Amino acid sequence: MTDRRPGPLSSRELLQRIGLYSDTGPELLLEDEMPVSPDHDLAQALRAQFDRLQHRHTFAPGDLVSWKPGLRNRRFPRYGRPAVVVEVLPQPVLDDAKDSGDAYFREPLDIVLGMFIEKGPQRGDFLTWHVDSRRFQLWRSEEQHV
Repeated sequence: MTDRRPGPLSSRELLQRIGLYSDTGPELLLEDEMPVSPDHDLAQALRAQFDRLQHRHTFAPGDLVSWKPGLRNRRFPRYGRPAVVVEVLPQPVLDDAKDSGDAYFREPLDIVLGMFIEKGPQRGDFLTWHVDSRRFQLWRSEEQHV
């Protein structure tokens, strides 16, 4: 009797199999999209991003949304790609990250977004995620981000 178990996978092979690995590397903001440049005042940029985060949109189920520039903190949806609002929660769910040094610590997740997976074995599947609506704006079809 022969052993038919596959050999060990590298982390890259495992990520490819579950659709999370990209040969192009992580998506980064282009230099002209960075909120701070050598010509830009850091304090001014911080205030601008704070103002952008604080400006709330009122969303309803069925609305198409996308990230506000410079406020993406999750892998999905990609910049410039729409997601549909599936549900607006009456009370936000707080992210249960345990460490206050974690970027998601107590983040108020107040809407549920649905989107299609574009790559990997789940390609074409419609999945949902809870997100912080402050980071989103209504989607415009002319958006051409990363």
